[in-house]
Amino acid sequence: MNPQHPKNSQGAEPTAVVLLSGGLDSTTVLAIAKSEGFAVHALTFGYGQRHSAEIDAAKNIASRAGVRKHHVVHIDLTQFGGSALTADIAVPKDRDLTPSAPGAKEIPVTYVPARNTIFLSYALALAEVTGSSSIFIGVNALDYSGYPDCRPEYIKAFEQMANLATRAGVEGRTRLVIRTPLIALTKAAIIALGASLGVDYSQTTSCYDPGPNGEACGRCDACQLRLKGFSEAGLDDPIEYATTHRRSAKVGSSLAGKARR
Repeated sequence: MNPQHPKNSQGAEPTAVVLLSGGLDSTTVLAIAKSEGFAVHALTFGYGQRHSAEIDAAKNIASRAGVRKHHVVHIDLTQFGGSALTADIAVPKDRDLTPSAPGAKEIPVTYVPARNTIFLSYALALAEVTGSSSIFIGVNALDYSGYPDCRPEYIKAFEQMANLATRAGVEGRTRLVIRTPLIALTKAAIIALGASLGVDYSQTTSCYDPGPNGEACGRCDACQLRLKGFSEAGLDDPIEYATTHRRSAKVGSSLAGKARR
């Protein structure tokens, strides 16, 4: 993490845009931005995703964190479909996520085409309007599902484009930086970091296919990775799961079933 940023010449806190989904990673990133002294503009999207409970989670998290403003943008990616999150396609369950698994190199059907590019484009516009030089996004290149728009080379390319595409960048007034503080961390390390910053993970939601009351399925990729992370961090996952028996997540040697149901 970078050190806290000094106030500007007018004595105001520096501002940053934080992409906030209501999930574990983005909530940790929000805590990091706040710990570094940023006044945060949180940005959340309702894009037609089946796990829309995350929007309510993001609203609650943003309110509790005391962000300067929480922007909720609604776009309809179901018009394009192409993903289990935005079309009538089954969410994969119980996949083997170990690096040696046959499907480990495949991009799963939960990938939403160009989602991070769309989200970052909105964040770029908000950053220019608010005078923010930093956009925080919780992408991760280790414990993730293989999405192409979570890789460091993608973030680097978008940052370069962003500084060519904005008036602030062209005029040299502000150089925009895409901050990815979680990109090289394991899920366990992310959880440990968040816990050290006081993140209440009971307020977060990660499941791709939650039940009618918002309970996590415990079987999709996001649940498996979350359960593995809490297990390896030696902590209980405080959210509710639909499964009542202990389940061994196929993402390594640790038992994900240690998480509290």
